Amino acid sequence: MRPSAVTNHPFATDSEQALVERAKAAPEAFGELYERYVDKIYSYIYYRVSNSSDAEDLTARTFYQALAKIESYEHRGLPFSAWLYRIAHNLVANWHRQHSRRKFVSLEDVELPSFHRDNPSLTVEIQETHSELLAAIHRLTADRQQLLLLKYVERFSNAEIGQVMGRSESSIKSLYHRTLQSLRKDFADRDHS
Repeated sequence: MRPSAVTNHPFATDSEQALVERAKAAPEAFGELYERYVDKIYSYIYYRVSNSSDAEDLTARTFYQALAKIESYEHRGLPFSAWLYRIAHNLVANWHRQHSRRKFVSLEDVELPSFHRDNPSLTVEIQETHSELLAAIHRLTADRQQLLLLKYVERFSNAEIGQVMGRSESSIKSLYHRTLQSLRKDFADRDHS
């Protein structure tokens, strides 16, 4: 990965690795890592389970597991948060298996800003397109939804997404390409029906 990709990442800092090393030696230093990432991890989990109490529980479990396994963490050129997202991903996958259902943020819960107050028809058109896009995303498989969440909400690089999803960077590029093709096809098919 290019060094600038790491330093420009919203989570990466020069002192992050030093902080991780301090947390390995003194678990109370883990609190600073928790404070840095708890909101992002909670947001990621909430988008996947759509339930605040489950998201809170899974977030707590993510950090508990991270603290318990901090000794085994190895810096591989990616931000520490990629490791946290991987733990969260595994917990969410287990949660879905245990609950045998998928829950997503309801389209009705999404509020869209009115960008064109003086043109209500354009606002309605934008909202309809946004709703159609969200519905199309919800029709994707779980791994493709996760890819889009990490890419566009969390703004992760392909390498970071690969780390979270347990795939190579080239596999993520390929999955991303197939996901965009699938979305285009979904829109085209629905426009003709």
